[in-house]
Amino acid sequence: MDKFIIKGGVPLNGEVTPAGNKNAALPLLAACLLTDEPIILHNVPQIKDVSVMRHLVESLGAGVENLGDTSWRVTARDLRPADLDPELCRRIRASILVAGPMTARVGTFKLPPPGGDVIGRRRLDTHILALHALGVDVEYDRGFSFQTDGLCGADFLMDEASVTATENAIMAAVTAKGETIIRNAASEPHVQELCHFLNGLGAQIEEIGSNTLHIRGVPKLHGGEFTIGPDYLEVISFVGAAAVTHGSVRIRNAGVENLKMIGHVFERMGVHWDVEGDDLIVQPNQELKIIPDMDGAIPEVKTNVWPAFPTDLISIAITVATQASGSIMFHDWMFSGRMYFTDKLVGMGAKIILCDPYRCLIQGPNQLYGENLESPDIRAGMSMLIAALAAKGTSTVRNIGQIERGYQDVDRKLLALGAKMERVEE
Repeated sequence: MDKFIIKGGVPLNGEVTPAGNKNAALPLLAACLLTDEPIILHNVPQIKDVSVMRHLVESLGAGVENLGDTSWRVTARDLRPADLDPELCRRIRASILVAGPMTARVGTFKLPPPGGDVIGRRRLDTHILALHALGVDVEYDRGFSFQTDGLCGADFLMDEASVTATENAIMAAVTAKGETIIRNAASEPHVQELCHFLNGLGAQIEEIGSNTLHIRGVPKLHGGEFTIGPDYLEVISFVGAAAVTHGSVRIRNAGVENLKMIGHVFERMGVHWDVEGDDLIVQPNQELKIIPDMDGAIPEVKTNVWPAFPTDLISIAITVATQASGSIMFHDWMFSGRMYFTDKLVGMGAKIILCDPYRCLIQGPNQLYGENLESPDIRAGMSMLIAALAAKGTSTVRNIGQIERGYQDVDRKLLALGAKMERVEE
């Protein structure tokens, strides 16, 4: 396993282009199973989680052909409800996304339990309830068995606005008989991308971007071509890295239309950016000062469903806040393990009080110092890397495979911006 060795305190300067959105690429690959005609995907991020999803769809009978560095042709002509490798499914949470399209195509399907980041309990009940509403019988015995005699449209309310459960429901509904209304649907950018992609294949999905999706089932989907949009989580990671190192970075093709609420939160920490076309520019020497609530009250950043501040960015925001003047509370009610990485920042010199598994209070700014670190999950790993870039001295970040599950060529991109770091084989 490789590790990163980082000499901190070096401002990042230059230009960077984010990879395609991981959280869009995973459901799009699963959705390719819905048709027997070829589909070409562009801007596919070359990261570990996407590679695992590719292996999953190939093991189900789909063919995947490389057309270039980031373009794939996927042809799911002859599918088989194979016994999937449990170890492969445990590597990513998104393995659950093949349930909807496979049940729609073959009627009977078995799936080992999915895995993913260890950030607290991540329930799958919403997936099961949504698929059941569409006519799928589901049994669980150390794995899932899906069975249907034919999917039928339905009007149902999701018991929570789960992104992946919404995506599974959408993929099952597009070829179901009749009309489907999905209420309390998630509306994140990657959910919208999935809907536009499916409409390009002949699906009929309306009210895209809202929390109530209307889907008219069609008998069959055809092939097509689609370009995956930029990963806004990577965009904001580079914003954070530029801000804490007092550098200046232009992020090209940043998908700025998806960053408005995130921009509000970062502005409250004294981080501002300019927009030129679809480029985002972080100017040097950001203010990095917490803006209190009225009467000087400590502000609270609370994660919520889109378009609120996303849970996947709370780790990045916490690291940025350690370098900002003032006090701020972070509250992620979604995952009970998301905050545990903060003890590593405390070890680097940050003043953080972990109030409970869901909340932490930060008093900044704090001089961070180099430390030996280990990535527990994708986002916490990236936040530690950002902290190491801001720290005085040298840090070692181990288990970088976790970071590379979600970030393509992260060391190459940081080196191009002037970071003093190297990859070392352990």
